[in-house]
Amino acid sequence: MDLGIRGRKALVCAASKGLGRACAMSLAREGVDITIIARTAGPLEATAEEIRKASGVTVTAVATDITTPEGRALALEACPSPDILVNNAGGPPPGDFRDWDRDDWVRALDANMLTPIELIKATVDPMMERGFGRIVNITSAAVKAPIDILGLSNGARAGLTGFVAGLARKTVRHNVTINGLLPGPFDTDRLHATLKAVADKAGQPAEEVARERAEGNPAGRFGRPEEFGEACAFLCGVHAGFITGQNILLDGGAFPGTL
Repeated sequence: MDLGIRGRKALVCAASKGLGRACAMSLAREGVDITIIARTAGPLEATAEEIRKASGVTVTAVATDITTPEGRALALEACPSPDILVNNAGGPPPGDFRDWDRDDWVRALDANMLTPIELIKATVDPMMERGFGRIVNITSAAVKAPIDILGLSNGARAGLTGFVAGLARKTVRHNVTINGLLPGPFDTDRLHATLKAVADKAGQPAEEVARERAEGNPAGRFGRPEEFGEACAFLCGVHAGFITGQNILLDGGAFPGTL
């Protein structure tokens, strides 16, 4: 399927690895010029070169912290008027809420709620003026089914989801959609860090916990990042203009509910 976005420009956050990288790669293969953001220059530049070789599009890498005002300014200087925005940031660490202080909560909100909102604020009006825009927020399956040791993430991402629910109904008339992609257990560094915390708490080997979790998923495995990337690319395409304000769960069927 031709997604109809060749020649568009995308800003993809936290894109040096994992799900952000997969989204950038899938968009690039559709002919979208990409600006990718991450904190660490080495892995980011390596990813940029891989995307260039795989797709032939223009890839700009900006090593900065997107959760800071300075980082957002650098990102928007490199890609001042994106047609596509993929919001993504590493999740807060797992733990017990009794151990978190106000600073922990502020960091979580800055990264996983306020930064996406600031980027939407900076880009959505020009998108509406041009009559095309796609915003995808990578959140978490924990928005739908909270995970007890990820309380910081649960709270911050749920806040973003609530905010977007109202805004997305206002922008769609101008062909600007805003949706959430909710990853379940994908084979990423983030997943394995979370499983290690679970394993350490239970006194089990991390490899054993990972194997049990993969086998326990209805799909019998963890998701592949490229599967996530392709879902993101579809939501960014011209054929997805009637999808907005939705939170699409990609979890291999792990959530047991009907809705």
